[in-house]
Amino acid sequence: MTLIKSISGIRGTIGGIVAENLTPLDIVKFTAAYATFIKRSITLRPVGDSFSQKRRPCIIVGRDARISGEMVHRIITGTLIGMGCDVTDIGMATTPTTEIAVEKENASGGIIITASHNPKQWNALKLLNNNGEFLSAAEGEEILAIAESDDILFSPVDELGKITQKQYLHEHIQQVLSLDLVDRKAIEAANFRVAIDCVNSVGGIAIPELLYALGVKEIFKLHCAPHGNFSHNPEPLPEHLTELASLTRSSKATVGFAVDPDVDRLAIYCEDGTPFGEEYTLVAVSGYILQHTPGNTVSNLSSTRALRDITLARGGEYNAAAVGEVNVVAKMKETNAVIGGEGNGGVIYPASHYGRDALAGIALFLSYLAKSGKKPSDLRKSYPSYFMSKQKVELTPGIDTEMILNKVKEMFRDERITDIDGVKIDFPDKWVHLRRSNTEPIIRIYSEAHSMEEAEDIGKQIINIIQKFS
Repeated sequence: MTLIKSISGIRGTIGGIVAENLTPLDIVKFTAAYATFIKRSITLRPVGDSFSQKRRPCIIVGRDARISGEMVHRIITGTLIGMGCDVTDIGMATTPTTEIAVEKENASGGIIITASHNPKQWNALKLLNNNGEFLSAAEGEEILAIAESDDILFSPVDELGKITQKQYLHEHIQQVLSLDLVDRKAIEAANFRVAIDCVNSVGGIAIPELLYALGVKEIFKLHCAPHGNFSHNPEPLPEHLTELASLTRSSKATVGFAVDPDVDRLAIYCEDGTPFGEEYTLVAVSGYILQHTPGNTVSNLSSTRALRDITLARGGEYNAAAVGEVNVVAKMKETNAVIGGEGNGGVIYPASHYGRDALAGIALFLSYLAKSGKKPSDLRKSYPSYFMSKQKVELTPGIDTEMILNKVKEMFRDERITDIDGVKIDFPDKWVHLRRSNTEPIIRIYSEAHSMEEAEDIGKQIINIIQKFS
C-alpha cells in the first residue's frame, strides 16, 4: 500500500496504516494544511472604505465516482468547515467542471477528489488555487510543510464554516457550447453516431449530456453507470479499450471517445475501430484551432513532435514545458499560446479555461469533423506520422539519479539538450526524454521517431547507459 505526498497533492491507497496509506487521519491532516494555506493567502474584502474584515474562504469540492469517494468527501468537507471555511459542494463532477466552478464562484480554491487514471483502490486530493488551476511547486511545498508542522488551528464554534450544494455540469456544458469554434449546428447536421466508454465514473454522466447538447442523437454507451467499480483498467490506453474499438466498428459509429475517471484525458477511436492515438488528440484539436486562430502552442517535453510540426507550418511558435499540467499552463501564459496540453490526451484551451478538459476536446473535435467532412481515419493520416516508445527503469535504493542524468548529458553533448525536467535529447529525426517519476521509484524513458523500431532502439540505448552507471 502507498501514500505519495507531492507538490500537486496527496495520493494513496485506501485503508491500512496511518502515514503509509490514504487513511482518514491523513486526509484530515492534509485538508487542514491546505485550508491553513488558503486562509493565509486570502485577500482582504473591502467593507465600505475599510479593508479590515477578512473574507471567509470558500472552497469548491468535487469528486469522481470511485468507491472511496463518498468517504473521502465527507472527511474533507467536515475538515474544511472545522477550519472555518465555507464549502460549495458540487458532488460528483469532472476535474474540469470543478476547476470552472472555482472560477465562476469566485472561490478561494478547490479540492478535486480523484486519483485520475489510477485503479479503484487509489484516491487523491488535487488542490486548486483561486483561479481553478493547480498550485505551483512553491505553494505545494508550503502545504506539505504546514502538514508536518504544529501550525494548524481549527476554528471555534462560532466561526465554523457552512456547506452549500450546487450542480455545475450544466454551466460547464454551456461554457463549452459558447466557444466560438464549437459549431453545434454543423455537428447536429452531420448526424454523427458516437460510441463512448466512460469507465464507470463521472464521464458516464457528463459525456452523454454533452453529446446530446451538441445535437448528437445516436450514442452507443459502454460503462456509463457511475458506480466506481471500474470495468477495466481506467487509464485510457488501447490495451484497455478493446471493447470500445469493437463497439465503434460494429455499431458503424462515426467516432469513439474514451475518458479517464475524472474526465481530463480524451482518447479517440476512428470509425474502423483503430485508435486515433492519445498523442494525436491534442494534435488534431490544435490543428483545428490553428486553422482559425493562428498562434503559439505548448506541450510537455514527453509529447509528440507532431504538434511542433503543425504549429511551425501555420507560422506559430512551439514551446515545450516540463512535465505536469501546472508547468504547461505557466508556459502557455508566458508565450500567449492559443492551445496546449499534454500528449496523454489532455487538451488545454485557454478560450475556455486553463485546465485539461475532455468535454472541450470532444466538442472541438466533433466541430472539426463536421466542418471538414472527413472520417477520423482520414484526419489522422493528414498529420505527421511518429511512433512513440514508453519504457522505464526501476531504481534501486540509494541510486544517484543526478549523476546518471549528468552522464547521459555528457555522452550526448553534441546534440540539442534540454534539462528543465530530467534530460531530453533532440536528434534531427528523433528524440528521447528521461526523467525520474514524481510518483514511483523509476526513471521513465520516452522516445519518438519515424518508426517504432527506431524509437525503441534509442530508448534501449539510454536504458543500457542507466544500467551501466547504476
